[in-house]
Amino acid sequence: MINRKKIINDPVYGIITIPSEFIYELLEHPYVQRLSRIKQLGLTYLVYPGAMHSRFHHALGATHLMSEAISNLKSKGFNITNEEAEAARIAILLHDIGHGPFSHTLENYIIEEISHEALSLAFMNKLNTIYKGKLELAIQIFNNAYPKKFLHQLVSSQLDMDRLDYLRRDSYFTGVSEGIVGSDRIIKMLQIYNDSIVIEEKGIYSIEKFLIARRLMYWQVYLHKTVLSADQLLIKILKRAKQLVKSGEELFASPALFIFLSKSINLNAFQETNILDTFSLIDDNDIITSIKTWINHSDKILSDLSYRLINRKLFSIKLQNNPFDTDEINKIKSAAKKKMKLTEEETDYYVFTDQVSNSAYSFADESITILSKTGKIKDIAEASDMLNHAVLSKTVKKYILCYPKEII
Repeated sequence: MINRKKIINDPVYGIITIPSEFIYELLEHPYVQRLSRIKQLGLTYLVYPGAMHSRFHHALGATHLMSEAISNLKSKGFNITNEEAEAARIAILLHDIGHGPFSHTLENYIIEEISHEALSLAFMNKLNTIYKGKLELAIQIFNNAYPKKFLHQLVSSQLDMDRLDYLRRDSYFTGVSEGIVGSDRIIKMLQIYNDSIVIEEKGIYSIEKFLIARRLMYWQVYLHKTVLSADQLLIKILKRAKQLVKSGEELFASPALFIFLSKSINLNAFQETNILDTFSLIDDNDIITSIKTWINHSDKILSDLSYRLINRKLFSIKLQNNPFDTDEINKIKSAAKKKMKLTEEETDYYVFTDQVSNSAYSFADESITILSKTGKIKDIAEASDMLNHAVLSKTVKKYILCYPKEII
């Protein structure tokens, strides 16, 4: 018999163990192996060169943290069966399996109107069929349909194993130390109260740092203005490619990617066709290889945009708290149209606005709850003497304006 309880040397946690033969079998499935060809942070490597880690790395790390969390809770006397532990690990392992190329950047641009979470569930259902019902309990936990609700919270909540891993991992690979969180201590402080995950009072400072780290990582890494510029450029390239294909232009692409360029795949089309396997064949390599080839395409817009991305000639980008003045936008558009000899429609590929937002903590979702030594529970915002309730829950919205550097 082959020993499938392998160990892996993870750069963040050191030696981690694959907890079961079935999880190892899932890791070897092409659906999961595909995640090794999808960057966790999309185009962030154009700003932080070390950010080359993959969704596969993250899936492994989150699974490791789930094992740690379950071991800790069991050591405190909470009843978690071996079957439930295995299912929780499977649920977190596969929670991001629905991500497409470049992760969040192209979400809703390759398959419209359907989130990566919905695609993850579709993949899990397909794997459940392949493995004859072995993922049934994991799917229930993923969907929050299992009676022990705390298991779902470990997979998806404001303090789940997903967030604990990606903050620490993304901080490590970008070198942004503000994102370092004490995941080990937070996991040690986990308790269950009324079927919900809570944090022991002595872990409150670790939670404060976690929330601050999350906010800082969003503005320093995830929503860094140069990353946003690169993301917007990639989106414009895919938009132009789709427009050309649908107008009958010949365009190089892998067979799987070409299907998504030539057809509008929305939720209805996804449900009515066997598109899942086709989606599983595309990753970052399909996109980058195509864009490198499109540099030589006869369409000047596609060619120019592709050249800019491949050679990191990104758009200038402005961020501000209020919407941009229409006169300012029109002035830049007019300059671009004249200097680059563009039509009105073509100008929209070069001068455009958008908006981004972020909040560190949502009071509308399940809260992060602190369990005091006296047995009382409080929301973290109420229990903390450092976190400002208004600042913590405020959604920060910023408006962006992109345009070629040579215009102004």
